[in-house]
Amino acid sequence: MNNYETVFIVTPVLSDQQVQEVADKFQGVITENGGQIVNRESWGLRKLAYPIQKKTTGFYFLMEFTGEGTIINTLETQFRRDERVIRFLTFKQDKFAVEYSAKRRAKLSNKQEE
Repeated sequence: MNNYETVFIVTPVLSDQQVQEVADKFQGVITENGGQIVNRESWGLRKLAYPIQKKTTGFYFLMEFTGEGTIINTLETQFRRDERVIRFLTFKQDKFAVEYSAKRRAKLSNKQEE
């Protein structure tokens, strides 16, 4: 099993409920294809570095997951087919990235507890 991280940007014209439905859809794609979600974060509405499809903001999501390599093709095909997703990036984490992500999650959970 490999560790992966994907970040995708959803169009800002959707309601909060519709944005969550998009995130749930891609989480479902991962789990249906044998992957396990390690972490899911919603970074909220953010300004884009440059306009994409005449939009200057978007809802950012981060998902860390484990799975086989074949899951990536399926996931990225679904990203491309969904008009609500304006950009995405998926990459395989090396051992250092996995360590960093674990420390980052621990730090975030400690902040939330305080």
